[in-house]
Amino acid sequence: MKQFKVKEALPKDVGRAIARIDPEDMKNLGLEVGQTVEIEGKRKTAAKVMPCYADDRGKKIVQIDGITRENAKIGLDEKITVERGESRPAKKITLAPLTNGGVLQKDKDAKYIGSLIEGLPLTSGDKIRARLFGTKTCDFMVEDTIPDGVVSVNSTTLIRVKSKEGKVERAKISYEDIGGLGTQVQRIREMIELPLKYPEVFNRLGIEAPKGVFMYGPPGTGKTLTARAVANETDAYFVSISGPEIMGKFYGESEGRLRSVFEDAQKHAPAIIFIDEIDAIAPKREDMGGEKQVERRVVAQLLSLLDGLESRGHVIVIGATNIPNTIDPALRRPGRFDREISIPIPDKNGRLEILEIHTRGMPLAKDVDIEKLASITHGFVGADLQALAREAAMSALRKILPTIDFELSEIPYEALLKLEVTMDNFLEAMKDIEPSAIREVFVEVPDVKWSDVGGLENIKQELKEAVEWPLKYPDIFKKAGTNPPKGILLYGKPGTGKTLLAKAVANESGVNFISIKGPQLISRYVGESERGVRETFRTAKHAAPTILFFDEIDSIVPKRGSSSTDAHVTERVISQFLTEMDGIEELKGVVVLAATNRLDLVDSAMLRSGRFDLIFELPAPDEKTREQIFTIHTKNKPLAQNVDLKKLAKESDGRTGSDIEFVCRKASMLAVREYIDRNSAKEKISADGDLKVSKQHFDQALKMLKEQNGK
Repeated sequence: MKQFKVKEALPKDVGRAIARIDPEDMKNLGLEVGQTVEIEGKRKTAAKVMPCYADDRGKKIVQIDGITRENAKIGLDEKITVERGESRPAKKITLAPLTNGGVLQKDKDAKYIGSLIEGLPLTSGDKIRARLFGTKTCDFMVEDTIPDGVVSVNSTTLIRVKSKEGKVERAKISYEDIGGLGTQVQRIREMIELPLKYPEVFNRLGIEAPKGVFMYGPPGTGKTLTARAVANETDAYFVSISGPEIMGKFYGESEGRLRSVFEDAQKHAPAIIFIDEIDAIAPKREDMGGEKQVERRVVAQLLSLLDGLESRGHVIVIGATNIPNTIDPALRRPGRFDREISIPIPDKNGRLEILEIHTRGMPLAKDVDIEKLASITHGFVGADLQALAREAAMSALRKILPTIDFELSEIPYEALLKLEVTMDNFLEAMKDIEPSAIREVFVEVPDVKWSDVGGLENIKQELKEAVEWPLKYPDIFKKAGTNPPKGILLYGKPGTGKTLLAKAVANESGVNFISIKGPQLISRYVGESERGVRETFRTAKHAAPTILFFDEIDSIVPKRGSSSTDAHVTERVISQFLTEMDGIEELKGVVVLAATNRLDLVDSAMLRSGRFDLIFELPAPDEKTREQIFTIHTKNKPLAQNVDLKKLAKESDGRTGSDIEFVCRKASMLAVREYIDRNSAKEKISADGDLKVSKQHFDQALKMLKEQNGK
């Protein structure tokens, strides 16, 4: 028998009744991998022992999931005893469903559930989790086992599932169900669990325990999920209120409801009050007009309840919102909300953890590369990744739908067991799921590759180094002690390929792409244009790594110095733009890419190093480049043998890339017109005929281009 400190399990171990300890401790206790052990906290339960990973060795810890912790009636960081145990094969077990997992065709489901929990060691009174198709889980209580004591489920065990009586619960959330928020969860735990479990520590230090935590972050990042996990993991009384449900139509009713929530929590202390969407009941008072007296009184009532003359005892308040700047500032001082915790958009490692959680029970094919999915889902929050996993499962389901006979009363398990979610299903699902953080400004990046851009090799290489390399090799940049350039400005005559290059770099780098057309930021209202610039940069920072592309930038940041009324708006917009690009606040993970054909109109302050570090002129293409552009635009065209691209490149001297695209498109249209005229007498014109784009068509198109441009 040996004592260990309890730590949370790895996400992949959840529901498998696994206890991970140091291999050295396993040797001392005479345990082998997979052997049954008895775990004793305030109650005894059983688990299978496994060695912990190298990072967690030598710490005298045991890693067990939330279900096993609940079975042992023990919390995180508490001491627990582990000793060798014996399990006998179970002849029969009786399960009572606790949550609405969607299962209950008792006899048919019993066999399937038995296959899911096979090998699990359990005792009467334990809670177990069966993960059904997709990501649905159902919790069961083990009501009875034959024989008594610790038993293990095998293929011959008879499983009996009882009908659920009364209200079904929601599956409990534990810390293992939160991915990518390790630091934030740790800070919330120390703010909430310490005061509730060990109030004497604060008395000894002669300070008051923290009273509140304010969580803010973009929608879908896990604020409510974290609060639910904290409530489940602490034995505190938990009251959850949504902002709008407090408001009432009668005088004094809203304040009364708020008081009753706090009184109820005080009666059941230690307690946690969770106020979701707190911005609905505590907006800034100075922004309220005279008609909003009710809202003013509610804010005042909340302030006095949080930190009034009367102590609120062992009651901790958690507030959550995704628009923190609209909250009354009086709420955000220590004594009310002692700690503000930002719940960020997850990075690559965070996304990997979240995807592992949401694909935990999925029948994944061998080709599914979760790490690759994590690296290409920039800007995705937890809710997006959950939707991605669900959509991938739906995509897999669509493939077997044609094989199902819909006259059957239910889909046979044999058909469901064939289900497999492949990498293609995930990539298909990615087309339907947009990242929440940039949904309002999300741009579908065209499928333009570097090979679709003729010539400009030096500029393409510079763009690769500036955008792709920092994402692919961040460690090398860190070691070199350098930062990638913040801004890249492309200028040149119209049609030289500025926007095309931006599309190519967005597509090839695989990062989020936000495209802003210059004039769309300008508004007639005072302060709105500057706010548009601020919001654009804030969105880009949230969804980093991001390319922020400003087309026709000369319309946003023209030269200052004019004395007209409009000039004041322009000057304020330029000032906002300058501070966003190179102000006190660092622009991390955002590359600003801009294009203009009038560099002389752009304000000179924008063109200094530290803002637009790289300024590239896109020259008119030379003969070799023009030939490459002709090759790109005639790639899939049925060219006649007399078409000489070299000669065409020579004849199109002084023409830009867009001119050459026009010539190729027009030549094709002329060929189509000629083909249809030739076959117009036929009843049906087929595409199988001799359609060719010849030299004459190109010559005609070049002539039309000269006439169009007047030269």
